[in-house]
Amino acid sequence: MIRLFKHYVPHAVLLLGLLDFLLLFGAAEAGWVLRAHQIDMAVEPIASRMGPLLSFALAIQTAMIAVGVYGPEALQSIRFALARLLVAVSLGVIFLSILYFLMPGMTLWRSNSLYAMGLALALLLLIRLLLGSMLGGEAFKRRLVVLGAGNRAHRIRELERRKGSGFLVVGYIAMNDGSQVIEEAINRDAVFNLADFVVRLNASEVVLALEERRNAIPMSDLLRIKTTGVHVNDLSSFLERETGRVDLASVNPSWLIFSDGFSAGRRLSSIAKRVFDIAASLILLILTGPIILLAAILVKLDSKGPAFYRQQRVGLYGQEFWIVKLRTMRQDAEVAGKAVWAEKDDPRITRLGYWLRKLRIDELPQTWTVLKGEMSFVGPRPERRQFVEDLEQHLRYYAERHMVKPGITGWAQINYPYGASIEDARHKLEYDLYYAKNYTPFLDLLILLQTVRVVLWPDGAR
Repeated sequence: MIRLFKHYVPHAVLLLGLLDFLLLFGAAEAGWVLRAHQIDMAVEPIASRMGPLLSFALAIQTAMIAVGVYGPEALQSIRFALARLLVAVSLGVIFLSILYFLMPGMTLWRSNSLYAMGLALALLLLIRLLLGSMLGGEAFKRRLVVLGAGNRAHRIRELERRKGSGFLVVGYIAMNDGSQVIEEAINRDAVFNLADFVVRLNASEVVLALEERRNAIPMSDLLRIKTTGVHVNDLSSFLERETGRVDLASVNPSWLIFSDGFSAGRRLSSIAKRVFDIAASLILLILTGPIILLAAILVKLDSKGPAFYRQQRVGLYGQEFWIVKLRTMRQDAEVAGKAVWAEKDDPRITRLGYWLRKLRIDELPQTWTVLKGEMSFVGPRPERRQFVEDLEQHLRYYAERHMVKPGITGWAQINYPYGASIEDARHKLEYDLYYAKNYTPFLDLLILLQTVRVVLWPDGAR
């Protein structure tokens, strides 16, 4: 994987993304030239139309990122990729149509766009047909040697078997540090020179997955392995990179303290984040004001009670604030104000509320909270005080998620389906800690883009 702005991107995805951009640029140019020949127009040097060509390529590729074209499912299934590509190209062309009215000189003509869209779809599908097996094969997978053969090593094995895994374990070394779960693991005593053994396996990384670390870390072996040019990683850092979350089962306070992340040197990023929140919330409130008003009227007509509801949530540094949303449940949804987890197909949700949640329209009034500075567009989901106090008793490090401003969307929301249990909260906390640890404007942009995928293909709104 390649680390871009603290976020890891698989080599296969990066390569495919670069190829896609070149193909989109080429499709735009081919569409322009084809149409020019049809109407007997002279074809000027490509530099004269660089703006429209780049806008086409950037718009389509941004839409591809937003709808999940580069996700594991799309890389493994041509049918899945084709469905997402159709949606991405359609969304990209819609955006370009809007851009045409604002900046006509920066977009292709409608006839050019039609040719370019058809060519782009064909080329993008062709490159996936040609490279499909290679992208998901061993050519792009990192070769790992795991030091350990217990339950921690077994977790790596389970991750390796996951669809779209980016690594291949070429050897397990039993370090005599506890019970052995990986039966085929080679005992450390049977390997004379561990560094030479790792090099002979052509491994690019060694992961330390010991059951008992006290007096068991083979420092001399790790030093020799490191000096051969092979990367050495601990289990917590490895799982963070591969899963995009902080694994609560393996981390300890010292890892959180000494590992890279939670940097205080992101003052400029925080300022940029606030400027974006102000500008985007103002624009969104203006554009969606009529939708919010219409939805509020329909809520009043659909069921008894107010159109909006206000609720206290826990925000930055544990401070409470009032959140405003369109009402989607019956007025008597909570007895005596006691917080209740939402359930799948919750009977308290009104007929209209189901669609408001599915389309995320009920979230639009929160834009006002973002404008006030109590929330951000991107951040951990704010929860009720009762839930927070309960979860802090069950989950380590839960309070640390309040070290960043809560958001309307977030890393947990786009990576984990809705849930209403302690176990679901634990998984979401792992994603929230990853966001808090690795926050950059790049990660915010990625989350905002992929929120489109969640809206278009929701796993079930709550």
